[in-house]
Amino acid sequence: MNDTPKENPVDVSQRQQEELELQTRMGQIGKKILVLSGKGGVGKSTVASNLAMALAMAGKTVGLLDVDLHGPSITRIFGLQGQRLESPDGHGLTPIRVHENLSVVSVGLLLDSADAAVIWRGPMKYGVIKQFLKDVEWGRLDFLIIDSPPGTGDEPLSVAQMLGSDTQAVVVTTPQDVAIADVRRSVSFCRKLQLKIVGIIENMSGLLCPHCGKPVDLFKTGGGERLAEEMHVPFLGRVPLDPNIVVSGDAGQPFVQQFADSPTTRAFAAVIDPILNPNEPTKHPQEPSKETEPMKIAIPIAQGQLSLHFGHCEQFALVDVDEAQKTIRGTEYLTPPAHEPGVLPRWLHEQGANVIIAGGMGQRAQGLFQQNGINVVVGAQPGKPEDVVNAYLSGTLESGQNVCDH
Repeated sequence: MNDTPKENPVDVSQRQQEELELQTRMGQIGKKILVLSGKGGVGKSTVASNLAMALAMAGKTVGLLDVDLHGPSITRIFGLQGQRLESPDGHGLTPIRVHENLSVVSVGLLLDSADAAVIWRGPMKYGVIKQFLKDVEWGRLDFLIIDSPPGTGDEPLSVAQMLGSDTQAVVVTTPQDVAIADVRRSVSFCRKLQLKIVGIIENMSGLLCPHCGKPVDLFKTGGGERLAEEMHVPFLGRVPLDPNIVVSGDAGQPFVQQFADSPTTRAFAAVIDPILNPNEPTKHPQEPSKETEPMKIAIPIAQGQLSLHFGHCEQFALVDVDEAQKTIRGTEYLTPPAHEPGVLPRWLHEQGANVIIAGGMGQRAQGLFQQNGINVVVGAQPGKPEDVVNAYLSGTLESGQNVCDH
């Protein structure tokens, strides 16, 4: 005699309906990337936030889901304290848009205050994560970035089980051995669940001295790369420490958006390259050879001076620079093609430019330039192109508000 209790047909039907809703919602999303680490304190939420913003600035539609239920950081990184998720129809949840291409959802947007403690056991955690995945009205996305808490517990396990084997993982570590030992378990976790590992990011990989510009290996360096080699997974690159990460976090604006021209932002651009182009060999443009990649700075010109609006310029001054000597080798003036979205970034890339200094530039345009390997400096004031470049090379370039930041 079988004493196993029969399941209520109503419960079965409801679960099947929820599964159908989940599959329908996830069917509108291209790539689902789980950002995880076996170790706390490695800057995983900072990495997830800046990865999401870098992809958005590259023109991709992105959702960022924070399932770190006990320590949600995404709300502070994006300056969303005090905001709440809304449900206009009483069923779906509307994510909060923080950029034209990026929307955010976090448990922090459900709490009455930032001081509220989340005291939930496994089943309730599972239910909240399922609601986020099933009910959030993301629309069509190129990427869904999921920020999980440290370790291999309920939250990343629930996400992986609900989304299935097409979920991908980015593993974050810092270089020191104590972090590597814990992060190794994250790689094993992904393999047991048959999740494809996009690669390992070595965060806090050296500090660039703000005075001399030389790297200081606070936590050693190379540990993440050695782990990737040991575990036979891709290495996405090193992201150096920058004191302005603290500044941007306190200001509620992701670092790559606020400090577009920095080695750390260039490192994030290098990290997203294999995510955007998974079939191409991994490149690390944060470590270029100065002999093979000389600096060429593009300046939009109107009436002989830097133009405040780069799209309204008459010419571009292309200034060849000896980066080691911090001197100008020569300047060439070219008339650009007609200004259409995406045309100028491609054209300047073809001319060999790898930096553009402008008065103002919208976020989408900045993303297109970065996608073409051109670092962006905005907020510069009018001046002769050689004067602007010399000030940039000497570190005395004065910049104000981005006049096109809309």
